[in-house]
Amino acid sequence: MSATRPDRRNTLPLWAQVLHDLRERLAAGEFESGFPTDHELMDTYDVSRHTVREAVRRLQDEGVLTRERGRGSFVRQPHLQQPLGPLYSLFRSIEDQGFEQRSTVLDAVETTDEVAAEQLDVEPATPLVHLRRVRYADQVPIAVDDLWLPAAVGRPLLDADLEHTAVYAELERLAGVRPAAGWERIHPGLPDVEECRLLGIDPDQAVFVVERRTTAADETPIEWRRTVVRGDRYTFITTWGGHAAADPGFTPRP
Repeated sequence: MSATRPDRRNTLPLWAQVLHDLRERLAAGEFESGFPTDHELMDTYDVSRHTVREAVRRLQDEGVLTRERGRGSFVRQPHLQQPLGPLYSLFRSIEDQGFEQRSTVLDAVETTDEVAAEQLDVEPATPLVHLRRVRYADQVPIAVDDLWLPAAVGRPLLDADLEHTAVYAELERLAGVRPAAGWERIHPGLPDVEECRLLGIDPDQAVFVVERRTTAADETPIEWRRTVVRGDRYTFITTWGGHAAADPGFTPRP
C-alpha cells in the first residue's frame, strides 16, 4: 500500500499520523525486507527528522522495531503496555500510545444473568444491560470485552455509539454515573473457540483474563466486566519511585 502523508489541518500530532500510517503499512506486511531509514521516511511523509524520530521511537519502545548495528532495523510484532492503577481505561491506554482505538459492538441487550448478578450483588432476576465488544488498536483485535451493568444504570448505553468512545465517559455523560471504587483481578488463561475467532488467534495462544467490579461513591454496584486480552500483544506494568511515581503514564523501556 502507498504511504499517506499527514494532514496538517488534523488536530492529531504529525508524529501520531505518521505512526498510524506506518502501523497500517506494517500490518500489510510492507516492510518484511527491511524498514526505511529516517531520511527515506522524511522524504516519504514530507516531515521533519524530529517527527520521524518520534514515530520510530514509539515503534521501538513498543517492541515493533529492533535495531542491529551495521544491519539496520527489523520488524517485530507490536506490543501494547498497560500501567496498573485504579480504574484505568483501555480506551485511553491505547490512544495514549498513538494507536487508533475503536470498538465493534457485538451485543447490546437488556437481559438477566445469574453469574453477573451474583458478582454485582443483586437479585438473580435483576434486569442487566450486557455489552459485548471487540477492542482494536489500529486494525489489530486486542481484546474481547463483556460488560454487565444494572439496567437502571446502564440502559442509556444501549443507544450510545461506543465505536470510538469509552464506556465510562458515555455513562457519565448519559446517566450522570461514574465508578468511584472497585477491584480487579488478572490471571492467565486460554481463549475459547469464539474468542479465538474474534481475536484471530490459535487455541493454544495465552491470554489475560481481566475481571473487574466497580461501584459508585455510595457503593451502588455499577459494573461487572470480564475482558480477554491477547497475551502476545499486551503487557501489564507497574511503576514505583522517582519519575515513575510522579508520572503514572511512565513506561519503562525493555
